[in-house]
Amino acid sequence: MRVAEIKESVFMALAAIAAHKLRSALTLLGVLVGVFSIITVMTAMRALQNVMESQLSQLGANTFQIQKWPGIPVMDPKDWEKYWRRTNLRYPLVARLKERATLARSVGAQTDLREGETVSRYYKTNPDVAMLGVTPEIFQARNWTLAEGRSLMSSDLESFRNVCVLGGSLARKLFPQGSAVGDSVKFNGVRYAVVGVLASKGGLGGDQDNFLAVPLTTGMNRYSWDRSLEILVQAYNQDSFADAVEQVRGILRMVRKVEPGKEDDFEILSNDTLIEQFKKITLAVRVGVTVISSIALLAAGIGIMNIMLVSVTERTREIGVRRAIGAKKRNIMTQFIMEAIAICEVGGVLGVLCGLLGGNLVAHFLNVPIAIPMDWVLIGLVICSLVGVIFGTYPAYKAANLDPIESLRYE
Repeated sequence: MRVAEIKESVFMALAAIAAHKLRSALTLLGVLVGVFSIITVMTAMRALQNVMESQLSQLGANTFQIQKWPGIPVMDPKDWEKYWRRTNLRYPLVARLKERATLARSVGAQTDLREGETVSRYYKTNPDVAMLGVTPEIFQARNWTLAEGRSLMSSDLESFRNVCVLGGSLARKLFPQGSAVGDSVKFNGVRYAVVGVLASKGGLGGDQDNFLAVPLTTGMNRYSWDRSLEILVQAYNQDSFADAVEQVRGILRMVRKVEPGKEDDFEILSNDTLIEQFKKITLAVRVGVTVISSIALLAAGIGIMNIMLVSVTERTREIGVRRAIGAKKRNIMTQFIMEAIAICEVGGVLGVLCGLLGGNLVAHFLNVPIAIPMDWVLIGLVICSLVGVIFGTYPAYKAANLDPIESLRYE
């Protein structure tokens, strides 16, 4: 019986909306705008989050990274000065960690050396190619997969050889007709023999493969040894990962003479910590948009209440007739609350559809895969129902408590 009553109330609510198309459209517009803004931002953020988490998860299995600066450097000037004053992580530290970190399977290092123009006999790039100085351990630590050739070896490092491994897209630019392995390229006028090519990864907001990797010693010998390195440590397995982190932390604090009780003067990052930092940064954006959208929904709810009060006045005689033929107060309240919910849900559904379209258009322009945040779609529709219940209750209560005799006399 109750189901039939609700079903009838829904049909009556939809009929009332259809009977006053312009008024209903203007009323649900506020709901549409509020839901649209939430869903657009959350869809775009979810698409970005999916890609960023994929890119931030660039470390190999059981690998963590030590560096001077935070993984996602968002900080005020005071924080920036604190990090800037830290002592650089220099090359001799890598050897000391290899010697003392018994829980580490491997210890490697890398640094960004320079950006510049790269030239082959077929093609010349823009001066935006990154040169990375790396040790052989970095290939496994960074999940770099060879498409052809070999990786860098310890002998390349020890002999300061002018050899390099190309990123996938850079290799295709420089050698469009064939293999790069065995050929050579010039970076900022210096010739390097190509010994390997990496499989492509692609990327957001740029090309992750637009780089060449050279032996760390070769790069620092040419561009300065006085630079801070990123040190990558790989534990033997997941069970020993936490212990390896603590052992390395202890060694670093001892070597760098960090006093007991003081915070580390270096950062230890893993895939999980990088993703967590990204979520913390985007949390402020999500909260801000939610607050602003809530204000829009509040305004829409007030508009719905006003329209529903007008509707009660217009339909006073109809309410009197329904009461006279046996409708209870509960039936009248259900009818008007369902009408308020219907208006909100129509606006909510349109807002969700427009929001998904808008958010994925942003994702398309950013060249990232589209996303459908089903959790936020459901949250948006639930919020619409709550707005309808909250702001439709008073008009429904007023309608249900009209005097039937006075309502029949109403003109």
